[in-house]
Amino acid sequence: MHDGLKQFLAAREFLLRAPSYEEMRRSFRWPDPVQFNWALDYFDEFARGNQAPALIMEDESGAETICGFDELRRRSNAMANYFKEQGLAKNDCLLLMMNNSLELFLALLAAIKIGAVVSPASVQLTPADIRDRMSRAKVRAVAAEASLLDETGELADVLRRAPLRFVNGGQRSGWLPLQHAGNCSERFDNPLPTFSTDPCLLYFTSGATAQPKMVLHSHVSYPVGHLVTMAWIGVRPGDLHYNISAPGWGKHAWSSFFAPWNAGATVCLRQYARFDARRTLEFIARRKITTLCAPPSAWRRFLLEDMSAYHFSLREIVSAGEPLNPAIINRVRQSTGITIREGYGQTETVLQIGAFPNMPGRAGAMGLAAPGFDVAVVGPDLLPAPPGVEGQIALRVSAARPLGLMKGYRCAREREDDVFVGGWYLTGDMAVCDQDGYFHFVGRNDDVFKCSDYRISPFEIESILLEHPAVVEAAVVASRDDVRNGFVPKAFLALRPGCETTAAMALDIFRFCRLRMALYKRPRRLQFMPELVKTTSGKLRRVELREHDERLRQHNRRGDLEFMESDFAAELHAGPAPEGGAAG
Repeated sequence: MHDGLKQFLAAREFLLRAPSYEEMRRSFRWPDPVQFNWALDYFDEFARGNQAPALIMEDESGAETICGFDELRRRSNAMANYFKEQGLAKNDCLLLMMNNSLELFLALLAAIKIGAVVSPASVQLTPADIRDRMSRAKVRAVAAEASLLDETGELADVLRRAPLRFVNGGQRSGWLPLQHAGNCSERFDNPLPTFSTDPCLLYFTSGATAQPKMVLHSHVSYPVGHLVTMAWIGVRPGDLHYNISAPGWGKHAWSSFFAPWNAGATVCLRQYARFDARRTLEFIARRKITTLCAPPSAWRRFLLEDMSAYHFSLREIVSAGEPLNPAIINRVRQSTGITIREGYGQTETVLQIGAFPNMPGRAGAMGLAAPGFDVAVVGPDLLPAPPGVEGQIALRVSAARPLGLMKGYRCAREREDDVFVGGWYLTGDMAVCDQDGYFHFVGRNDDVFKCSDYRISPFEIESILLEHPAVVEAAVVASRDDVRNGFVPKAFLALRPGCETTAAMALDIFRFCRLRMALYKRPRRLQFMPELVKTTSGKLRRVELREHDERLRQHNRRGDLEFMESDFAAELHAGPAPEGGAAG
């Protein structure tokens, strides 16, 4: 056993056995291997001869696929040999544009084994998105779903530009079927060493910029860094773990790949064309899932069902991707008896802040700094802000760079200069830290805005709006107001099934806000939508909502189903109606 694996196993064992968060925080130290290949050094050694299920997948018809650890080891070896035989080599970039399937996990393991750089991509990306990625990432190989390769489609034309092309789930002219990997040897020898600093994963971040940033991770920053994510989830050997996240996003690697297999748990997945809350809850109960990670969008949909009617085997439930409103946490606790624990991280990092198992909860807080990270809220002067004072979440990198932080932004030194400043890595997220070290999320630096000289946190207003009995989703943005020569809060709202998007409902929500919010915080405009715009990973796309509203303001017109507080001046002046009066 070489030194890199010894260090990894020692850190893994410590986090699995640590009796408390305090002990993890006090005694955890990052491994520091010179050479390390997670798939070869750890996964294969753990999997050798291990017949326990590594992966359980169920499609919409109920048909299941079960693959044991040792089978996954052998078949990923065959896939690695197949990739090498076709010309994929160390440091080549492989674009993965695949749905959840056995082949996706085989391809991920195989690519790591040969030292290729994996660039996961959502199957919902446009041809323009893929063209940009293939050009800037210098993609050498593509592995894509057969369903994406319509011979007459623009996307297929773009993907065909890759020198090496692999197809999953069918055959296409000019493409190599991934299923042919089964003809290759299940013995894999990698003659080239993998150094811990070698590139491993390349993600494109979503955001408001014209060109998404290319986030580059090494062979330790995600594979080893997610030991801390494992500890936050509370996943343990033998658990049945389910993570609701689409491939192509960092969260999929977090909780459907590295964290559960670092623990030796079974990854459970549902394959579906469209998320169905009822069928997903049935799956969680029937499969006796023990640990669950889901984004806020899924939790909101779950609460449209009667969660108390299900017999769950859940021990730990967590949420990440964006902050979860306290009202949702309370309602899930009432229905299941379990408290959702929150976690905060980014594509650029593993878990930075979280509510760890058995940690005393604190209403409205994300949690405490994760083991291995020195996290602070810093002001414009880059000094830690006093408790209760808003600032930017930052990771200290001056004394020792935390292992669970990206290698850097590929081909974008100027962007690195924007975030690595004065001995800190600046996340771009605003928060307040209280006197006990708990972090309270305020919002993205881009999302926080001023109204009448007051700083507005969209998240704070959204949390109150979600307490209205008719509201299932809420997103607040800054809306230009020429009368006030500034901005006012505007809320985009999706209502529960059966609730009508009428003037009466808008009036009821305006009244609800007047009773619960300070004057400067109250939304002055409401716009109803069937469903709010989100990324495929479930994050609200406030930037698109801001752009939509700005177009309306530029043309001095209202959106469909948009209401102004001023429309109801007389009714609001007359006083409140009974609470929630229009919610039925």
